[in-house]
Amino acid sequence: MTIVVDLDGVVWRGNEPVEGSPEAIAALRRSGHRVIFVTNNSSQPISAYLAKLASMGIPTDPEDVLSSAVAAARLLERGERALVSCAGEGVKEALANRGVILIEEGPADAVVVGWHRDFDFERLRRASLAVLGGARLIGTNEDPTYPTSEGLLPGGGAILAAVQTATGTTPVVAGKPHAPMAEALLERICDQVELVVGDRPSTDGRFAQRLGAPFGLVRSGVTAPGPVTDVPVAYDAANLSELVEKFLAEEA
Repeated sequence: MTIVVDLDGVVWRGNEPVEGSPEAIAALRRSGHRVIFVTNNSSQPISAYLAKLASMGIPTDPEDVLSSAVAAARLLERGERALVSCAGEGVKEALANRGVILIEEGPADAVVVGWHRDFDFERLRRASLAVLGGARLIGTNEDPTYPTSEGLLPGGGAILAAVQTATGTTPVVAGKPHAPMAEALLERICDQVELVVGDRPSTDGRFAQRLGAPFGLVRSGVTAPGPVTDVPVAYDAANLSELVEKFLAEEA
């Protein structure tokens, strides 16, 4: 059985693991569950997420990490030109693996926007001109914030909103809770998703709904204590460790 687990705000905050998350993942695996990490963070190559997981005591197969960059790349075809001045290395890797031609400025078939730390007016200018010139606008995700050990930072959705506002264009969004991410995930599994765990009801919770799976909410990321009305919540816990304890207790 497959369990989908978010990364930022669930397994870690910034470079620090959320307390008990490595042990929680190990407990799920010992119980026979396949854990697939599905993240809207498109900033890093898959190898970077694998290395970070391993450094926290969570060794993981490459097929068990899926990012919104990979989902976004599926929206382009080999030989198309994608402007990537408003995206990070994860997007560039995923597009290159797809056979897409990467450009930093000029006419393009698509502009792909993802979370990165180098966003400025110049990058916004290049992206806007390409979109106004006819390029499709693709966002890896629309999360407004990004949880770190120092607090909430502007997320990929904030960057996407700038390009969207400047161009008056509605983007196609690849990441959770949208169909491209669901399709990318379902290609990797041979059974139903048993549970989706995340810290944001508007993305992780709605992704669970799209997959027809229950949603487990952890409060270690962006969602403060209090009632949740966006989506049904099957499990509500302070962190992944507490949630997994509840989940496995019900299975026993």
